[in-house]
Amino acid sequence: MSATGSIQSPAQTGPVLAGGPFVHLDGALHASYRTSDFASAVRFLDRVAEAADAAGHHPDVELGYGTVSFRLRSHDLGGVTERDLRLALQIQMLANELGADGVAVTPARYDVAIDCTDADVIRPFWRVGLGYVESPADGDIDLVDPKGHGPRVWFQHMDIARTDRNRIHLDVYVPVDDAEERVRAIVEAGGTLLTDEHAPEWWVLADVEGNELCVCTSSY
Repeated sequence: MSATGSIQSPAQTGPVLAGGPFVHLDGALHASYRTSDFASAVRFLDRVAEAADAAGHHPDVELGYGTVSFRLRSHDLGGVTERDLRLALQIQMLANELGADGVAVTPARYDVAIDCTDADVIRPFWRVGLGYVESPADGDIDLVDPKGHGPRVWFQHMDIARTDRNRIHLDVYVPVDDAEERVRAIVEAGGTLLTDEHAPEWWVLADVEGNELCVCTSSY
């Protein structure tokens, strides 16, 4: 593992996390575990909380009946660092001790993309309609759910408005290792691969009526 303060890519974290449930996607490490009941899930989470307090680095957590899910990210640096890797390995060690089983769940992020000629004009409509807030993104402004549940909405600039296709499409972000299989499964389900020109960053597919879906990956 490299310096604590440097952002890690999925290619770097993959060998460290191999064999465990943690998956690197969209600048974070994700994992879910199953226990025998709610009380055992709470005990597992209590042990993780102790380790996180000792490390001074805390995960985002979802607790359910016999399930605990973790999301690790160094928010101050905007991605995965050695701190997250160390905590992920500690969580796995505690899971082994307490008999918590890793759950094979592929994490994903969903975005809604809207083609437009002037994002500044239409953005307020979508912001107010969805109850979202503005979020700076690579020189643009996206819309995000303040509760953190709904998909991000971003605006794709078009010099000339398109009238020959649906002007709203969905993006799904999946781990790099799962992307090609997702594309194959979509084609088998009746989809058409429109282009893989930009793979492995993204593939563009469409259903039988021409509605588009992009399967995307993230480099960090």
